[in-house]
This record gives sequence, C-alpha cells and structure tokens, in this order.
Amino acid sequence: MSRDFDLVVIGGGAAGITAAREGARRGARTALVQDGPVGGDCTFTGCVPSKTLLAAAARGESFDEAMAAVRMAVARIAASEDDVALKRYGVSVIHGRAVLRSRHEVDADGARLRCRRMIIATGAGPTVPPIEGLRDSDYLTNESVFSLPSLPRRLAVLGGGAIGCELAQAFARLGSAVTVIEAEDRLLPREEPEASDVVAAALAADGVAIGTGATIESVDDPDDRGEARLQLSSGTVVEADRVLVAVGRRPATAGLGLADIGVAVDERGHVCTDATLATSVKGVWAIGDVTGRMPFTHAAARMGFVAARNALARRARRRERFDPTPIPWVTFTAPEVGRVGMTEADASTHGGRVAYLPLDAVDRAITSGETRGFVKLIAGPRRLL
Repeated sequence: MSRDFDLVVIGGGAAGITAAREGARRGARTALVQDGPVGGDCTFTGCVPSKTLLAAAARGESFDEAMAAVRMAVARIAASEDDVALKRYGVSVIHGRAVLRSRHEVDADGARLRCRRMIIATGAGPTVPPIEGLRDSDYLTNESVFSLPSLPRRLAVLGGGAIGCELAQAFARLGSAVTVIEAEDRLLPREEPEASDVVAAALAADGVAIGTGATIESVDDPDDRGEARLQLSSGTVVEADRVLVAVGRRPATAGLGLADIGVAVDERGHVCTDATLATSVKGVWAIGDVTGRMPFTHAAARMGFVAARNALARRARRRERFDPTPIPWVTFTAPEVGRVGMTEADASTHGGRVAYLPLDAVDRAITSGETRGFVKLIAGPRRLL
C-alpha cells in the first residue's frame, strides 16, 4: 500500500501530536506514524501518571487509591488525543514501526508513505547504566513503575534528578522506605545549589535517605529472594525490594534508518538540528526529546509548532527559530522548583546582579506556613545613565 502526504510526522508524543495538528490546521495532508497508542511518554509513562501519583500521595491516599487515580487520569487524557480525536483535526494516524527509506519515503509496517516534508518526533527512553548485575535484576524505570501491583517496602532510586526526586518523594509519602543514590555531590545538579538544599531537606523530612557523591559498583540478590543489594563505591550497602532507575534518557532512534538517509546525530545519538529544527537532510526536521533539547512536554509542543510551520513554509527566509530562553524548567517536588533562563552559574561570566529573597521573610509565606524555599532574580549589569 502506498499513500501520498504533504507532511509525515513520525512519533505520537507531545511533539508529534502538536506538529501533526499544526500541519493539518495549515491545510497540509498530514499523517502521524506511531508505534503503539498515540500519546507517547507524557501520557502513559511520564507527566500524566507521575503528577497524578504525586498529587495522590500529597492527599494522603493509599498506594491502591493512588494507582487507581493514575489509571483514570491516563485513560481520560489518552481519549482526548487518540486516533479518533486526531481524525477530527484532519490527521491520518498510521500505526506501525517507521523506517526511513529516503527524505520523501517512510515504511510503516508494510505501508509505504510518500511525503514532501518529514518530521522526526520519536522521543526518548530511559537510560540503564552499565552497572554489574543491574540488567539481571528486576529493575524499574518510568516505563514500568506505574504498573506496580503493590507498594515496595524498600525502594532504591538511582538518580537524583527531577524524575528521581519526584518519584522518591511520592513513594515515601505512600509508605515506602526510600533511598536516593546520586553520583553528583547534590540532588538536582542542574538547578541552583540553594534549590538542591531545599529539596534535599524536604525529602529528608518525608523520610527519604539520600546518598550523594555515590556510585554503585554492583547489584545482586545474594539470597535469591527477589531483592536487591546495592554495593556502593564507598563500601556502603543499600538493600531494597525494588530498584528504580532514573539516571537519564536516551534518544529513541534504533532501527529508524537515520544513517541510511544521511541524518546526522551527535555523540549521544540525538538528532542534530539547527535553530529552525531542520536536520542535516533537506526536507527533514526533528523535534522533542530525540533532539536532546529541553526534555519537557511544553518545550516539545513548542518545537512541534515551530517545525510544522517551518516545514510547510514556502520560503526558507520565513522560517521561525526555536528559542528555549523563555521556556520554564520545573521539578514537581514539594516544594516545587521552577526557573526561567540562566542559572547564577550560567550567568557568572556575563556579570550582573543577583537578588535573593528567602520565603521565611515573606509575610504571605509566613501566614500560609509555607516558608521553605526562596526567590532568586538574576539580572544583567546595571546600565549607566
């Protein structure tokens, strides 16, 4: 079977859905190719289940109640972006594993699609580090943790980034004894050091044990009881019933055929793009987590919008640029960590000013009893009049 389209989008997550909708809105014959249900990581294994779990844990619900809430939220949101919903936008959804044959041709499980323009939005998956014994253990990732049938009594979380901190706090509040192990010298190493301190204190208050500056040498199950013993480089041993791996993400490009048509990737496998999100191959764009740019749903959606408009623009000089500068970063712990723009470390070479206001000096925070945290404003150098 062969079909012709103006625009083919490969990947049905937040980036791909936005690109496909925008393409159809602009009058293009648009197809979205997805290997599995439309919605992608955010709907099924990312933002939606994790934030639902966090909210349920904050309400003091039981593990069973929290997981029921997760299933209900996922089902409700998935129904708003499935094949039927996209068809109403004018998007043809084709299910299958995509393989690129040229910059104008895509195979999708036997269906040959021809197109004028193509957008790659295949996303990313969890990275599993090469730790001795880890792959032989029954480890969890964000792709499997929301299918747990029961609450682990002891949970070890590998990685103290946003995903690790959020899920560590949620499971601690649900009743697990949680240990977070982070190789860097602080949690949330990409955020302000003061934010790391606030989150570490909040997790500790919820009963989370934190090990920073720690690497894992091996994972084993010495008594063959379905448990895990983590041997740290410091000599410390951490025992857990389940291990959650949250150390990073890798681009989902295996078997896609990027090299066959000349699409360049970087040393980590992310698709290389310019400021307009165009790849090294004319007529092919890439968006979302597969590019290695800002790994957030809202950023992916913005990239989808920009790439679709650029792919269908009649003149190259009218193409838009994707500007990540005003896009916020958020970690949904309690308290939350949010920022826009440079950190103080990023801005240090530019000069300028820093204003710091602890919330325990803010009347409104005091009256609400929420005095953990701070506001930091980083500004450029003062202009001389």
